[in-house]
Amino acid sequence: MKPRSEQYPDHGGGIESATPDRLRCPGCQGERHHRHGRDRGLQHYRCCGCGKTFSTLSGTPLARFRHRVLWLDYLERMLETQSVRKAAAALGVHRNTSFRWRHRFLAWTKHDRPELLAGIPEADALFLLESQKGSRKLDRPARKRGGVARQRGINRDHDCILVARDRSGATFDFVTGGGMLSSVQLHRHLFPVLARDVLLVSDGHAAYRRFAQEAGIAHAFVNLRGGERMRVAVHVQNVNAYHRRFRDWLSRFHGVASRYLPNYLGWRWALDGERIDTAERFLRAALGIFHTQR
Repeated sequence: MKPRSEQYPDHGGGIESATPDRLRCPGCQGERHHRHGRDRGLQHYRCCGCGKTFSTLSGTPLARFRHRVLWLDYLERMLETQSVRKAAAALGVHRNTSFRWRHRFLAWTKHDRPELLAGIPEADALFLLESQKGSRKLDRPARKRGGVARQRGINRDHDCILVARDRSGATFDFVTGGGMLSSVQLHRHLFPVLARDVLLVSDGHAAYRRFAQEAGIAHAFVNLRGGERMRVAVHVQNVNAYHRRFRDWLSRFHGVASRYLPNYLGWRWALDGERIDTAERFLRAALGIFHTQR
């Protein structure tokens, strides 16, 4: 089967179809503009207010990127979770180009989130071994592939990822830093995304109880260490299942640098439940045009 770029020639790489209903000037945010020629298939505009020229890509993470005709093909490979090298080989671009595309396409996609968590949100943390993969300088001794933390148990060698998910599937995730979760981090990350009438469900970690008491939020917990898994509607199975899917999916990348974890979390959220199921929808999300909120 021919690549999309050969089936549907489009020198704009699908950008024209992803143009928002109200195009604004990135300089003055004005909405009055007129067409001002094309550059390599992409329509340009001139702002009637400040006189600056711009395109759909101006002010986005995709500005000044080349090979637009390959973007939809590349996004289809991201939907298939292909590796950087495999996608690069299939499209005939350098692996570094493939890597840059991956993270530029995810720069705004990861912000496509619901407004708030409602009903009975579940919160739980998962921990991944901190990684400085790709760094030229390390602030610790190097670990061999498959290495372990310097100390037993959860410590500063682990990245803490807080995941909160309600029963409708709406999800937020936050990389809170190294080591165990604290009530201060819950106030910073979790409190702004919770509706005030929720029943927060978690495990028995003291940080959740302290946070709920200070925030005035109804809270229930299950004692996982004591073998308790469910008490009527009180459980964290929904968020734990999301943890498992994320870990299984992340394992195919054979290690992800800690600084890129937010991008991979956003990528997984986009794929979960097929929320972004076409290359065109992926491209619109990469341009900050969100229509689907869950």
